[in-house]
Amino acid sequence: MDDRYPIGIFEYEGQISDEDLHSWISEIEHYPAKLEKAVSALSKEQLDTAYRKGGWTIRQVVHHVADSHMNAYIRTKLALTEQKPIIKPYEEALWAELADYSMPINVSIHLLTNIHARWVHLLRFLLLTEELERELQHPDSGIQTVKFLIGNYAWHGRHHLAHITKLCENKGWVTEKTF
Repeated sequence: MDDRYPIGIFEYEGQISDEDLHSWISEIEHYPAKLEKAVSALSKEQLDTAYRKGGWTIRQVVHHVADSHMNAYIRTKLALTEQKPIIKPYEEALWAELADYSMPINVSIHLLTNIHARWVHLLRFLLLTEELERELQHPDSGIQTVKFLIGNYAWHGRHHLAHITKLCENKGWVTEKTF
């Protein structure tokens, strides 16, 4: 198993079903609570432990997910309000070195909780429309639909939650599964 991708990479071929969308939106809705549960009992030292050699600390992962999902929410809104917008990528590794990544994780968990509440409200409304087919253009990944974006970010949450829970399991810090 590749420690960088404990659940594999996100791949989806073919038609995205309504069942897929409902499942992914539900994952996005419940993700902040799962993340909070996974990290709530960890000490400062545990939060500052990297999930793999050369990888981010749990603290950095939590802050990264908030930044990433904030960008996803904005990207969704851009796709809904502009004609095939070109979205701006960002240097995730450099963001993880900025001073705000040393803050307490509850700041990012609260941010994530509120962003996800707004994002899920918007996504559930979109289920009633054709807007899920709207496109955006990522300079590296190419054309993506809002539908694909939803699946990709549901995976993204699971991906980083697995980094945290696998480290906790390997270290014997947490015995309860959070997903």
